[in-house]
Amino acid sequence: MYQSGDTIYALASGLGTAGIAVIRLSGPDVLKVLKNLCGLENPKPNYAYFRSLIFQDKVLDKGLVLYFKAPHSFTGEDVAELQIHGGRGVIQSVMNALSQMPNCRPAERGEYSRRAVINGKMDLTEAEGLLDLIHAETEEQRKQALAQLSGNLGQLYESWRKQLVHHLAYAEAFIDFPEEEIPPEKEKQIDDDIRDLIEKISAHLSDDRRGERLREGFQIAIVGVPNVGKSSLINALTKKEVAIVSQTAGTTRDIVEAHLDVAGFPVILADTAGLRDSEEEIEAEGIRRAVKRAEQADLILSIQDAKDYPNTKKLPKALNEKRVITIWNKSDLLNKKISKKEHFISAKTGAGITTLWDEIKQILTDSFSGGVAITRERYRVALTQCVAHLQNALVAPELELKTEDLRLAARAIGRITGRIDVDELLDVIFRDFCIGK
Repeated sequence: MYQSGDTIYALASGLGTAGIAVIRLSGPDVLKVLKNLCGLENPKPNYAYFRSLIFQDKVLDKGLVLYFKAPHSFTGEDVAELQIHGGRGVIQSVMNALSQMPNCRPAERGEYSRRAVINGKMDLTEAEGLLDLIHAETEEQRKQALAQLSGNLGQLYESWRKQLVHHLAYAEAFIDFPEEEIPPEKEKQIDDDIRDLIEKISAHLSDDRRGERLREGFQIAIVGVPNVGKSSLINALTKKEVAIVSQTAGTTRDIVEAHLDVAGFPVILADTAGLRDSEEEIEAEGIRRAVKRAEQADLILSIQDAKDYPNTKKLPKALNEKRVITIWNKSDLLNKKISKKEHFISAKTGAGITTLWDEIKQILTDSFSGGVAITRERYRVALTQCVAHLQNALVAPELELKTEDLRLAARAIGRITGRIDVDELLDVIFRDFCIGK
């Protein structure tokens, strides 16, 4: 088991005045700290004690003390929690006492989770899932983060890596013992498994980046010509004065954002500058930024003036491949007959806004449906590298080259979870081959 030599401590609850504060300790000297600070000797694991916290003959506070014995703790080390009153003075006095304990120091950022990973209590994907869970702002973000913390991604990647390690062990054995020729059926099985794995990983990669988009937010850009009602629409959608509404063309110069929770999904709604030809330097820069933001968006709301119906103002060519909802604003001023299949709204009166939101919610639901999703770019890069190595392994002219490609593929996946252990090759060889005969 990993031990840094230091016992670390930190405030595990939030900053600020509260009824209860939790200070967590982890490391080899936890029992010494509990004895010195709380008078506890040989505490029973997973049991709560109500104790006075005393340092230099002064009572600092009274609270609950819990002890978790290694390796049955979050970090895999001895861990203790001090549940004390949440006043700033109380917290500071206890932290000051801990700082004077031998071999104790404040924890660095993420050090508890780091120790948990090193001690095998979780892999890197689970640690990153924990980080996402802490920062989750919507229900769907919470669900995705909790699933990752529970090991859904790590288990999937680990199953693929173990499959590669198994075949790699056989290939290594045949290289080390050349007198034992590879049975044709075994070589075919390895190649078939490689092809199957390439197909599975490629399908996993073809997920439209929904996991990353759920973490970072679904981008919606509102675009259109000046004075068509873009700023009025973002105000109507958010039900607050996010953007300045004016009849003066070019009022919106920079991107105006609103962060929303829509049916549990994180949405970033962006009002952009009116699209037109402009020689005014600042407005032209705003238009350039508007087009760029729309290019990066997951959904574009193209606002049209209802009086121009059915003639639409075309979007820039760069946006031709984007998902677009065409919206006809100012329907309250329209006298002509309109199609029920079109989105006619009035940002001024609120007519049609609910129907528009219903369609957006359906798009969100459809966009994020599916199984286990990749949540970080580093996973995507590693999996792409793995597929490339597997494809090379299929066409490798020599067994030694195939073996090296399999090793590189397994290592690429191992970098995702943090579990790269070449000793596993020996475990497989000793289990499946009679090396010492």
